[in-house]
Amino acid sequence: MPSKQILSQKQAYVAALAEQIKTSAAGVIVNYGGITVADDTVLRKQLREAGVSYVVVKNTLLKLALKEAGLEGLDDVLTGTTAIAIHQEDPIVAAKILGEFADKSKTFELKAGYMDGKALNAAEVTALGKLPSKEQLIGQLVSVLVAPMRGLAVALNAIAEKESA
Repeated sequence: MPSKQILSQKQAYVAALAEQIKTSAAGVIVNYGGITVADDTVLRKQLREAGVSYVVVKNTLLKLALKEAGLEGLDDVLTGTTAIAIHQEDPIVAAKILGEFADKSKTFELKAGYMDGKALNAAEVTALGKLPSKEQLIGQLVSVLVAPMRGLAVALNAIAEKESA
């Protein structure tokens, strides 16, 4: 039985993790077992630069935090070595980085995730990671919106050149 001090520290950790999960846009749960220290360092650097919080966590503590955050359906993936990556604003960035890393690694795997308070299985997290980034989507939208105006400008220019000729 843990001491009262250790128990209170674990309760505080679970509460903080649950709050982070509640306020986040999305999160990805992974099995990090078998990766080298060098690969882990590279992965953590990529995640940190993208603003993703990545922590290795005990399955029992994560299970309690998920329950406190109101997320259900993820208990069955909480086995083995587990880490969670959380981003507060962008729901795609963690899935994208971890999905690319999992594609290159033989042992690293996506277990599950969540977005908007809903649990996602590994296939859904993989699909989420393959979506274009927010910046790419905005660029595509702007391109679609600008195309008719560009077409009109080209047509008017052609009419003006034809009349002046």
